[in-house]
Amino acid sequence: MYKVFFKDRIVFFSDDFEYSFHNNYDLFFKYHDKERLNELIKAFISFSHIRTLCIYHDDLDVLRKDFLSCFKFIRASGGLVYNAKDEILVIKRNGIWDLPKGKLEPNENPGNAAIREVSEECGLKSLILENSFEKTYHTYHIGDTPVLKETEWFRMRTKGSEKTRPQLKEDITATRWLKKSEIQIILQNTYASIIDVLRKAGLMG
Repeated sequence: MYKVFFKDRIVFFSDDFEYSFHNNYDLFFKYHDKERLNELIKAFISFSHIRTLCIYHDDLDVLRKDFLSCFKFIRASGGLVYNAKDEILVIKRNGIWDLPKGKLEPNENPGNAAIREVSEECGLKSLILENSFEKTYHTYHIGDTPVLKETEWFRMRTKGSEKTRPQLKEDITATRWLKKSEIQIILQNTYASIIDVLRKAGLMG
């Protein structure tokens, strides 16, 4: 099952009809064609009281491809960075707690992009890439254009003692190392997709 975040609202994609139909979603839709899918997406964006939508199709690859065609698609990479104390690095961007991430440059490898973005946004140079462990999808608008961003998340470590430096020109005003027991500090002021990443990494219950 795929899911796409519309801020703190979620669209799920499923090929299990019985499970999807009987689960507690606000709205359930059986996929028919791209035209009706596009109208459904516009309606979901407009009606903010609908928190969850599940779209069913027996071929998830077809559904995913047609859903992506309704958006401008952007690929990005991000880092869940640990230090020698097993603390994780978080940033505050536009007043909201986040993890360092950014768009891939043309022909750039996702792992290399993750290292570059963490280095640029946080000032760290001694980064060791470990593994890719999650992909998240979220939407936003650039003017009137709907955008869907796929972010591939990588675990990485820094063994150095260098200080972090927030990239102010990217509206990053703070960086902070958090112990696992301190994660709750950011939960009331972060994105639902970031909470998903932290949960996938085993940093939340």
